[in-house]
Amino acid sequence: MRAGTNEQSSAENKMNVKKFTAPTSREALRKVRDALGPDAVILSNRPVDGVVEILALDNDDVASLAAPAPGSDMAQPAPRLDHLHGFEPEAPAFVNRRAAAPAPTPEQIYASRRAPEPEPEFVAAFAPRRAAQPEAGFAADFAAEQNYANRRAPQAEPAFDMSAMTAMMTAAIAQAKESAAAEMSGMMSELRAMRGMMESQLAELSWGGTQQREPQKAAVLREMLAAGFSASLSRYLIDKMPANKDAAEAMRWIKTVLARNLTTMADEDNLLDKGGVFALVGPTGVGKTTTTAKLAARCVMRHGPEKLALITTDAYRIGGHEQLRIYGKILGVMVHSVKDEADLRIALKELRNKHTVLIDTIGMSQRDQMVTEQVAMLTGAGADVKRLLCLNATSTNETLAEVVRAYQGSGLHGCIMTKLDEAASIGNVLDVVIRQKLNLHYISNGQRVPEDLHLADRAMLVDRAFRSRRDAVNQFDDADLPLMMAHTGKVHQDESLREVRLG
Repeated sequence: MRAGTNEQSSAENKMNVKKFTAPTSREALRKVRDALGPDAVILSNRPVDGVVEILALDNDDVASLAAPAPGSDMAQPAPRLDHLHGFEPEAPAFVNRRAAAPAPTPEQIYASRRAPEPEPEFVAAFAPRRAAQPEAGFAADFAAEQNYANRRAPQAEPAFDMSAMTAMMTAAIAQAKESAAAEMSGMMSELRAMRGMMESQLAELSWGGTQQREPQKAAVLREMLAAGFSASLSRYLIDKMPANKDAAEAMRWIKTVLARNLTTMADEDNLLDKGGVFALVGPTGVGKTTTTAKLAARCVMRHGPEKLALITTDAYRIGGHEQLRIYGKILGVMVHSVKDEADLRIALKELRNKHTVLIDTIGMSQRDQMVTEQVAMLTGAGADVKRLLCLNATSTNETLAEVVRAYQGSGLHGCIMTKLDEAASIGNVLDVVIRQKLNLHYISNGQRVPEDLHLADRAMLVDRAFRSRRDAVNQFDDADLPLMMAHTGKVHQDESLREVRLG
């Protein structure tokens, strides 16, 4: 056994077989290339103790193996077999019968009989010697053995795809951010809900304490709520009201502050004598056509019919423009009908010599998208069109606030309170006019033309707001007032109330 080992070691030394070890096959092959060059022959490739071991031989040493050593059996002349008559040697087993090749030499026959079958790992070492033979059969054997050696060689490790890993990390980070954002949004919503609930409870408790300490404030609050004023405006004025006032003095102070913050047109000469182009806008059924006829009658009485022109844009409502035509016929004024901005431009250009031009617009809901188109048409008509908003006194505070926001546009020249005779309370209209800083021109309290159109009187409107609802004061109990004040915790942060003049 020792002799066999010594013979193998001496054979390896003689053949200059070199061993290379590395953690991976790639590193081991790189060492082989660096040491023996790209033409080195791989003898074996196997894992040993957690590393890869490769036995390799230089290409020059493999070429030297192709020639037999002097004095060996392979160097002796082959025996003659011609004396065997009628004997034809069979082709060796390793010859490829599919290829037409010449008969093997005696040396090749002797070598095939004496040489043992090579190990699979050593097949590649003898590949160059067989490839050097011109016979096609040995070339086919060499290709088969080389393919076998390639299959036995360990596969190279797959290349690391950095772009795929980057994409995966980016997707993971984006998903984590979305999850964190959703959780943060939910948390902020809960905090806002908790804050609102706490503010409502604190406002309720605060008003409850104020009601016990200063009962006159509770009486004033009931008066304002019964008149139609909003809880936020009422709370703001009551908090700003000077202390040590009885109920009568407190009401006089409230009326004075409301009248001071109600902007009205003191003299209609600024409107009628100056003239210009005026457009009455507002929701359906608010009384724009009737109010237009009342203003037209006032203009005719002051300047005559030749100085006035009427325009209607109501081409949708059946008989809408006919109503204004009847008023125009009574007043002796021509009525022009337009459909769009182009027609309005042409009409205003033709009527530029008129002292006053009144435009009756089509009525539409404040939530209709056509409101924006109507405002844009009047703004881009090529003339300075002053818009007068008609506010229905019978509408609620929230509805009137929506109407103002919808028709505000680039700014309103003023407003007209309509249907005053049909309203149970007018505090809602006064509240919106005060908070939206509108200029109240006229009030309309009937259908008669032009009698039922009056200049707005601040003191009269405030006094009427409280007189008309005295019977409704008792509908608010002291126990209900804290609940009604619960949502007014942020009243002092309201931008519409900061400019209210108190003195």
